[in-house]
Amino acid sequence: MGHWFYRNITEPGKLPMLLALAAFVVTFLVTRSITRLIRAGRGPFRNIKPGGMHIHHVVPGVILTVVGGFGAVGSGRRGIAAAIFAVLFGMGAGLVLDEFALILHLDDVYWSESGRKSVEIVVMAAALMTLVLAGFSPLGVNDVSPEERQSRGSFVTTIAINFCFVLISLFKGKVRLAMIGTFVPFVALFGAIRLARPGSPWARRFYRNRPRARAKAGLRAYHHDRRWSRPRRRFQDWIGGAPDRLPVRRP
Repeated sequence: MGHWFYRNITEPGKLPMLLALAAFVVTFLVTRSITRLIRAGRGPFRNIKPGGMHIHHVVPGVILTVVGGFGAVGSGRRGIAAAIFAVLFGMGAGLVLDEFALILHLDDVYWSESGRKSVEIVVMAAALMTLVLAGFSPLGVNDVSPEERQSRGSFVTTIAINFCFVLISLFKGKVRLAMIGTFVPFVALFGAIRLARPGSPWARRFYRNRPRARAKAGLRAYHHDRRWSRPRRRFQDWIGGAPDRLPVRRP
């Protein structure tokens, strides 16, 4: 297993991706550490407010992402330039996705419950990038044999089947399984065959006249969230810091 992982990581052309992933993770961790210090009023760091306007770090993140992305396209996959632009792209992506929730809500929700989305999307992005580095290809193309590659019908069928599983998982509200299933074949199959989450497009379309299915889906989602929401929240708080607690309103 270790030899297989090392072989895929050290494959020619993978170094820029590895540098981008490392820069992405380090930038996110450093940024979160600094923002937590600013929030606690400790250390020399302060918010940047030229002219009274708060400049969010998503702004330099966008600039670094654009520079790194265009530079990587122009420099190819090898050489010092490719490595430098990969690092710039990873840094920019780390800054941008750290404020993903702000972009999504168009509001400063960094330390609110909605801000947890930023930590979740960063963890997912890092996991998917690691899968790519480990040799997994989108929609299971890596599992197609050379003989199947020569047969266009088998090749297209393999991709189409995996794509259908991913699509059904998305419609059933199983976003994580769908995203992982894009790179690890048939993981999305578990999301495709299980009951949809309440409120998902699949549930609204196919469970509308099936009260037993709706009730069973709601009960399963309740038990799943009750089992996993607390560990997930603790993990997110450990990485990105706990959100602000809303004041209790007294009648």
